[in-house]
Amino acid sequence: MPLIAGGVGIFVLAGVVFGVTYFGSPKFTDVGYRPIQPIAYSHKLHAGDLGMDCRYCHTAVEVSAKATVPPTQTCMNCHVICMPESEKLLPVRDSWAKKEALEWVRVHKIPDYAVFDHSAHINRGVGCTSCHGRIDQMEVVMQVQPLSMGWCLNCHRNPDMHLRPLDQVTNMEWIAPDDQLLLAEQFKLERNINPPTDCTGCHR
Repeated sequence: MPLIAGGVGIFVLAGVVFGVTYFGSPKFTDVGYRPIQPIAYSHKLHAGDLGMDCRYCHTAVEVSAKATVPPTQTCMNCHVICMPESEKLLPVRDSWAKKEALEWVRVHKIPDYAVFDHSAHINRGVGCTSCHGRIDQMEVVMQVQPLSMGWCLNCHRNPDMHLRPLDQVTNMEWIAPDDQLLLAEQFKLERNINPPTDCTGCHR
């Protein structure tokens, strides 16, 4: 009887550990996060159908740690002419008139105790889709990767499949060629790519 009870106890304990590990992980809690935004902004329309480059709105992505959320003026550059009377854009026009920023809900976020630099990745040829997925196909942006420490470390240890020509970084349709691993070796040498895997790489 004690042997059976011990076996059942180990089984239950293993189940609890697995449950907490999986259901409490970013892969379960964060992937699929799709908050309601103040405006029904379609990345599919803008980045997909219209082919707008990510950098038109996220202007600092190549020079700053943060990609930046575009100010209302960026929207109005087009929408003073395009659909200027649309009811869907009323919050944008109000924001512009009142000089008050729209309160966008952030989708992708890492913990405050970790450091992530967009420019360091973009300038070494890591494409937007590696972390954000096919944004150009999303009516509503959602998180498609866990952005966890383990997920980041997997890429830092083996970045080859995420490296691409610098002029293709924002190309959502780019597909790795057959000789991707050879190209990656070339890119790593040319761009001095040696991602840190020690704690100080992300925790400073």
